[in-house]
Amino acid sequence: MRFFAVAAALFTVVSAETFTVLVGENGGLTYTPESVVAQVGDTVAFRFLSKNHTVTQSTFAKPCEPLTTPTIGIDSGFQAVPAGATEFPEWSFTVEDDKTPFWFFCNQAPHCARGMVFAVNPTAEKTFDAFKATAIGGTAPAAPGGSAPGTGTSANPTGTGASGSDSPAPTNNGARMVSGNGAALLVTLGLVAGLVL
Repeated sequence: MRFFAVAAALFTVVSAETFTVLVGENGGLTYTPESVVAQVGDTVAFRFLSKNHTVTQSTFAKPCEPLTTPTIGIDSGFQAVPAGATEFPEWSFTVEDDKTPFWFFCNQAPHCARGMVFAVNPTAEKTFDAFKATAIGGTAPAAPGGSAPGTGTSANPTGTGASGSDSPAPTNNGARMVSGNGAALLVTLGLVAGLVL
């Protein structure tokens, strides 16, 4: 019986996927890809390649405003990359709800208003294209002067977003360097081997 529980855990770890999103590729104001469709347990990992960007949670209705009520959304904080860098900061979070879309933007003014937005699990009713169009339309300003909206460590995976929001805050695992699921897989394999032997 115990073997089957461990085998199920192993399957969950092996089946979890890591989505790598490039931030500021080729010096642009972009997230590449602009959106992903993720399952519970998947990791969304951001690699910052240029300039000084953030991954800041917002809402569909207000793409360029940080999520603050009723909870503070997740935020990578500013990740500066000097010219000619050979090492790049990375940051990630794990998806704990795949039924609700999550909306993000770069909080460095005026990046969001220029279309630097990202989504996890957009829907047919609330599409990524509509979210980006709202951001570009200037319905809400980015934070003045590129100031960070928060520490990025306060997240409530069961809370809801700001007025009109449909985005609870995903879990911020606080990772600075993403190593993927390899370590968890090795630990789980070690557990399985110990039980079998």
